[in-house]
Amino acid sequence: MLEPAYQADVVIVGAGVAGLSAAHRLTSQGVTVAVLEAAPCVGGRMSTEKVDGFRLDRIGQLLSTAYPELRLAPGLDGLVLRPFAPGVLLHGDGRHHRVDAPAGARSARGALHAVRALASAPRGMPGPRLVAASRRAASRRATFRVLPGAGQGTASRVARAAAPLGGAVDQARLGAALTRFATVPVERLLARPELPAGQSLAARGLPARTIDGFLRPLLAALLCDPALTTSSRCADLALRAFAGGRLCLPEGGAEALPELLAQKLPPGTVHTGVRVTSVSTTSVTTAEHGEIRCRAVLLATDARAAAELLPGLRVPDFHPVTVVHHTTDEPPRTGAALLLDADRGGPVAHTAVISEVDPSRAPSGRALISSTVLGAPPSDLETAVRTHLGRLYGTPTHRWETLAVHHTPEAVPAMPAPHDLRRPVRLLAGLYVCGDHRDTSTIQGALHSAHRATTAILKDLGAAGSMHRADPTPTAQAA
Repeated sequence: MLEPAYQADVVIVGAGVAGLSAAHRLTSQGVTVAVLEAAPCVGGRMSTEKVDGFRLDRIGQLLSTAYPELRLAPGLDGLVLRPFAPGVLLHGDGRHHRVDAPAGARSARGALHAVRALASAPRGMPGPRLVAASRRAASRRATFRVLPGAGQGTASRVARAAAPLGGAVDQARLGAALTRFATVPVERLLARPELPAGQSLAARGLPARTIDGFLRPLLAALLCDPALTTSSRCADLALRAFAGGRLCLPEGGAEALPELLAQKLPPGTVHTGVRVTSVSTTSVTTAEHGEIRCRAVLLATDARAAAELLPGLRVPDFHPVTVVHHTTDEPPRTGAALLLDADRGGPVAHTAVISEVDPSRAPSGRALISSTVLGAPPSDLETAVRTHLGRLYGTPTHRWETLAVHHTPEAVPAMPAPHDLRRPVRLLAGLYVCGDHRDTSTIQGALHSAHRATTAILKDLGAAGSMHRADPTPTAQAA
């Protein structure tokens, strides 16, 4: 419990991944920190429900091993990531088509080889080249461990023709484009003209079949934006991460990441069940403990909660996300693949046998299938999802047991064009804000915004004299 007279250099409001990561960066520099969280536990939207031995993520955002902050953020050296099978599995024209990102490829020729090899793989178990490519991707240098997913190699059907990708020339263009994304500097991506992502795809020089059958469903899954109104620059960053890494999940559920960060902070740093009612540059006021004085305040809540404490902050629109969790004792034979619907023939944007990716999320002998619906869910959600999954997996689903349905109306902040990927984190000296609403709407964005905010705090704390004396008195109206 906090004492009313408690003092700290920095008070952080919010114990999501942004706030906890910021606390690590500050404490590592000798700055005393108090993290205040209104909820009874840490994590914010990265929460996991436990039901009968299952671990069910409420939102289930996809991570990538290519996210730089997963390597740079202090406190995550013990993070265990479970990768999906390389690339994605597309369902189109009643068949499954595996598409691998040519991660690590150094030329368009190498990318074409990778795409062709995967598109023409024989039915059943993957060949030696595919296995070798998977192992090379899984052995990237990183400060966290990437463990192979169970049952990774087998898909129920892998098409030779790769229908959603088009012919050999179309595949060559796609392979070359993915390779460019994997290697192009971020600064160059951010300097490109900005359009809504859906409009920018047509300017890529790729055939409509490849765009509609692969890039649109892939980007919808990565951005949680089925209409692809997201800024093309943000979409390019998402494709860069896909092309340069592996899609993955934290072992044990989404909550494992914030819980790891919290556990590695000095004892007494994080205080849950503490509701902040007002903030200033030198103190916060709480409902439970009165005023807590400090040298700086960092708001690390979601966008709406931040705006309630600082009314001048803009609240973005949000993408709603619904996750439906099923279990069965006879899992589909898609292994650890992320399955996308190239035909967009139902409400499910993407689905996976999550227990094949991370066996710790389901009890022995049971499979966990988690499926994501983007946008407003249909009124007949249960029936529509079950019917759609039957087509996607090619197996009856009427006996599958529904474990939970998690609908989050404000799951992911929208990033429509134009979008400022580096929104200010320093509102004025002594008052800062971070979170995925200040950067990109991803775990990478949340962690990177915390990195930027702590850099500004440390600079101000290190300044001679008062942090506030030399500053004008701006408002947060344009923040």
